Amino acid sequence: MQRRQFLLGSGALLLGSLLPLRATLAATRGEKRLLVIVLRGAMDGLAAVVPYSDPQYRSARGNVAAIDDQLVRLDGDFAMASSLKPLADWYAAKELLFVHATAWPTRTRSHFDAQDMLENGGLQARALTTGWLSRALQTLPGSPTAVAIGPTVPLLLRGGGEVTSWAPSNLPEVDADFLARMQLLYAPDALLSNALDESQMLKELTSGDGKTPDAKRFESLMQKMASFMGPQGVARIGSIDLGGWDTHVRQQPRLTNNFTALAAGLTAFRSGMGDAWRDTAVLVVTEFGRTVKGNGTNGTDHGTGGVAFLLGGSVAGGRIVGDWPGLGKLYEERDLIPANDTRALLKGVLNQQLGISEARLSSQIFPGSEHVAGFNGLLHA
Repeated sequence: MQRRQFLLGSGALLLGSLLPLRATLAATRGEKRLLVIVLRGAMDGLAAVVPYSDPQYRSARGNVAAIDDQLVRLDGDFAMASSLKPLADWYAAKELLFVHATAWPTRTRSHFDAQDMLENGGLQARALTTGWLSRALQTLPGSPTAVAIGPTVPLLLRGGGEVTSWAPSNLPEVDADFLARMQLLYAPDALLSNALDESQMLKELTSGDGKTPDAKRFESLMQKMASFMGPQGVARIGSIDLGGWDTHVRQQPRLTNNFTALAAGLTAFRSGMGDAWRDTAVLVVTEFGRTVKGNGTNGTDHGTGGVAFLLGGSVAGGRIVGDWPGLGKLYEERDLIPANDTRALLKGVLNQQLGISEARLSSQIFPGSEHVAGFNGLLHA
């Protein structure tokens, strides 16, 4: 959480608001868990997972091509951005895989339409009023509860399933002098004093760990998600967004910040999950990719083929999944060719992690996808 969010977000007043939430959710220890992270704004997949050995890579990317010594090699063909380096050990441990050149089958360059389809699971924007994760939730035995972190429940989890949400409260920005006055004021009250001492704002002002404010905020939110889904947690399914990926201008510094935030959040979530990590899968998806070549403002514009992450203790990782079309030919002469249907990834995860049948996935969860087979072998049996 950012400083402006500390009092209600992590202080004493939050304790009362969490009690009803914890009382209404059923414990789900030992069961398979799934967290879906939506990167809103369209992440540049070619900047996240770089096809550095592709002979057309440098000429195709132009001014947004990565510098070799700033890459973390995954294998002889692909590398990660250096700001995603904390995830490299997960890839080596086979707990992380990527699906490159992936996209929704309906082509659009509209954020609103693409995000709507990514969440509703259909072939048209606003054609469905429920989300695919909500429909999946309703097929599971025991009616498990899902939790969304954010100001509202996203379309992804809207429908007939049992869903609750949590969000930190927003308060004005404060500084170290104000914190000192608050500590003095709260000192006589043990409860308030302890709540302030444990607040993310205090850690943010005193840690000196060099993380950006966005990284600190997302890290804090993912720690909260782990408290809901971990060994002492109360939920089995989760959803959270991370925005800021629409990088039309000065892409590199923005992506460095965003990748740092994403890696910090994922690391915090994994740590907080404890033993439950071995039963957990995390999907990281975005609405579409970005143009292969950089634009005139050192950014990229709305594209097509992107990249998705799948990680967790349940994941059979350490590889790039799906077809790689290369950069020799582009979609509409500007984008990475969408060689893989994002629904194949989603269907594979829901089938192998949550046990939802292929028939139900095609008829209920992703209508109109009967011809799309889910990826096999994504997760351990």
